[in-house]
Amino acid sequence: MNARTRARAAARLAAVQALYQHAMEKTPQAQLLDEFHRHRLGAAIDEDVYADAEVAFFDDIVKGVIARTEEIDGIVGGKLAGGWTVARLDKTMLQILRAGTYELLARKDVPTGAAISEYVDVAHAFFEPREAKFVNGVLDAVAKDVR
Repeated sequence: MNARTRARAAARLAAVQALYQHAMEKTPQAQLLDEFHRHRLGAAIDEDVYADAEVAFFDDIVKGVIARTEEIDGIVGGKLAGGWTVARLDKTMLQILRAGTYELLARKDVPTGAAISEYVDVAHAFFEPREAKFVNGVLDAVAKDVR
């Protein structure tokens, strides 16, 4: 994996974490971005070293998801099995799907397969393989509509 690929992978993971914090604590966007820039992206906290992330890419995902949450949730909700709603999803899972959907919608510079596999990898950081397959299925369905 080259340095840019690693930096983007780190940016995606950090974006999911930032979006989770925003959803749970209602941290204002400017404060959220500042906190991640100063303390998380490429920093070491209690021996946890955060990988150097592509900051502009991180910012775009976070700002884009926050700005387009309603649109994104409509797209994701349309891909869930009958009886399931966005509100029923695990909060971390929802942020992974939101970030992946945003990237598929707005980042045409990122190949479809790369975007999907990167968010499957993010899902593996938090969930069992079954949930990672769920991310793959939903984002694949999203990509068929938006790409």
